[in-house]
Formats: sequence, structure tokens, C-alpha cells
Amino acid sequence: MRSFVDSRFRLILVTVLLLTGCGSGSGSTGTGGGGGGTGTTPQAAAPTISTTASNGAQGGAVIATIATTTSGATIYYTIDGSTPTKSSTQYIAPFLIASNLTVNAITTASNYTNSTVTTQAFTANIASNTLVWSDEFTNATSQNTLPSASNWTYDTGYQCCGNGEQETYCAAGSSTSPCSTSSPNAYIAPGGGLNIVAETTLATGVYTSARLKSQGLFSFQYGRIEAKMTVPESQGMWPAFWLLGNNITTLSWPACGELDVMEHIDGNDTPFGGPGNGAAPGYDWIAGSVHGGASGSAEENGSEQYTTSGFSAAATHTYGMIWSKGEIEYYVDDSSKPYAIYKSTDAAWSPTPWPFDSGPQFILLNLAVGGSWPGNVDSTTVFPSTMQVQYVRIYSN
Repeated sequence: MRSFVDSRFRLILVTVLLLTGCGSGSGSTGTGGGGGGTGTTPQAAAPTISTTASNGAQGGAVIATIATTTSGATIYYTIDGSTPTKSSTQYIAPFLIASNLTVNAITTASNYTNSTVTTQAFTANIASNTLVWSDEFTNATSQNTLPSASNWTYDTGYQCCGNGEQETYCAAGSSTSPCSTSSPNAYIAPGGGLNIVAETTLATGVYTSARLKSQGLFSFQYGRIEAKMTVPESQGMWPAFWLLGNNITTLSWPACGELDVMEHIDGNDTPFGGPGNGAAPGYDWIAGSVHGGASGSAEENGSEQYTTSGFSAAATHTYGMIWSKGEIEYYVDDSSKPYAIYKSTDAAWSPTPWPFDSGPQFILLNLAVGGSWPGNVDSTTVFPSTMQVQYVRIYSN
């Protein structure tokens, strides 16, 4: 009798041990984490796509935002009808939709299976050369106002952004020293027009200015973008109107791609390329450039200067770029007469990847002081110096 009980007990004990061992291993993928789980991996929440026709969008265009409720997730999307994968464009910021297309998006996250695909078709039927986004920098009051917080944020700090520049960039309305609300570096004047002002405190040699950007707020891919502006001309002044890829947060520079619609240094009779780069050409100019490449040491770039008889950057001009798939064109005042054309098929971009078809880019407007290209300020430099922007506009193409 004792022998029978022992045998039966051992059988039950082995069975219990085997059964309890099934759910307690460290490799469990159940939602319970350490046993007792369902044995399945949860699925990430499908993205939602929302749009707005405000914040500068017009002419039938909308600004799209993609979101998910899954914490720590990454969203990938396509606009060509294909199914998105982790190799597709990563969603980073709201982007302009100004053509007929279909957005497909998925959510991915660690310890989740990919979400189902969210699909939304857009059929605005917008004609070519329609104004689809703008900031007109209007101000109907009698006081200075700040640029739209829906469109613009700021890079800030001393030498925040490379190039050996001398300024401290200030956010609009900042009173953090050396920034001052009594001497603002970015404001919209009564009657309209964005002013980006380089200031100095002569007693200490401290320089302040502003660098506006639409990063995280607004971006676009393809179209014609232009800004109407006047720029300062004196030693060390370095105004620019340009774009960077949203993916700078994941790929860094220059792999994200940089598009310089307008850069200018110093005044008349300055050598193209900066101090010490040959004899002065004897005319005023601006430059339009493209930058790409896997790293700074493996950068690919192209730069062309624009000038014409009697050209002065101190006068008001419209600086623009026509961005199409595989092609970038720059113009001054007349979009039908580009002075520089860059194509993905150019020999310079083989084997360096052409970065300008990889996703949307955001806009920057800034006035740098000194730095590696123009050189530092000197006794001839004019303070305050102001870069005035009447508008930034984007047209469909």
C-alpha cells in the first residue's frame, strides 16, 4: 500500500512541475511579462491622420499630422500607394499636402507587432502654381508683434549651431541675458514684415541675433518656395534662407540634406568663398547651394552664385527654389529663369546618395554674425543690421 501511494504521489508531482514550468520561462512573450500571459505579442495601435487648413495652408492644401496612442512608437508612411515598412519615410513632423495622393501609415514599437495600415486619400485637385502655404508676417497693430508660434520656433544660445559664429541666438521675446525685450532680435513691425536683427553690446563685444525655424511644426516636400527680402551688407553679416530634412534627428547632417535658397556674406567686392579666397570679383552676389553625404568628412555639395548687372543684395529681391523629384532649381526674382540646377543624375551624386527625395524638409531664416565663411566682424561692421522678410510662400508644382 505504501509503495502505491508513493508512486502515485511522484506521478502527480512530476505532472504539476511540468505544467507550472510551461508559463514561467524568461522567454515568455505574453502581456503578463513573467508568466500567466496570453502567449501573444500585442499589436501597436494604428496611426491616426488629422489635417488642418489653417497655420498658413491655403488654396485647397492641408497640413497633415500623424499620431498613435502606442507609447514610444515610430510611425512610417508612404505617399505613393505602397505599403509602408521600416524602410519607408519616418514621420517626424506635420507636413503639407498640396497634390492628389494617398497616405499609408503604420505604427511600429518594441515588443509589439506592427499595426494595421491606416490609409487616407487626398484629392484636392490643386492646379500648378497655386499658392498653398504662406506666412505674410502681417501686423495690423501699432506695436511690434512676435512671429507665429504655430509656424516658427528658434535655435538659441551662444555658438549653438557650428561654423564658429560669434552671435548668441535669441528666441523672440526672450529676456535671458544677453537677449533683451528692449532690443528684440525677431519681431514683426507695425504694418508687417519680419525683422531679424543683429545687435551688439559694444562694451563687451557680445552679439545677438535670431534663427527662426519651422522644425517640428511645419515641413513640405516638393513645390516652389520663395521669400521676398532685403539683407544687410557689411563685414561678418551672414543672412540665409534655407531648409533641412526632418530626418536630421535620425540621420544628422549632411545625410538629412540641406537646401540653401539664399546665402550672402559681406557686401560688394567680396570674393565668392570668403576672405582669402582670391581677388574680389567686383560685383555683388548671392549663392544657392545643396549639401548631402554620409558625414561631414564625406560631404557632397554644389554651390552657384547669382549676379547680374547692377545687382545689389541690399535691394529687395525674391529668392526662390523649385523642388521637384530628382531636381532642385534656384532663381532670383523670376521663377522662369533659374540660375542653378541640380539633378540626382549629376555625376556628383554617384555614389553619394541624393537626399532630397527622402522626405519633407523644414524652413530656416537666420542672420549669423561672423563665422568660418564671412570671417569675424571688424570696425566697419554695421550694428544693428537687419534682415527684413516680407513673406515666405509655397506654390504647388
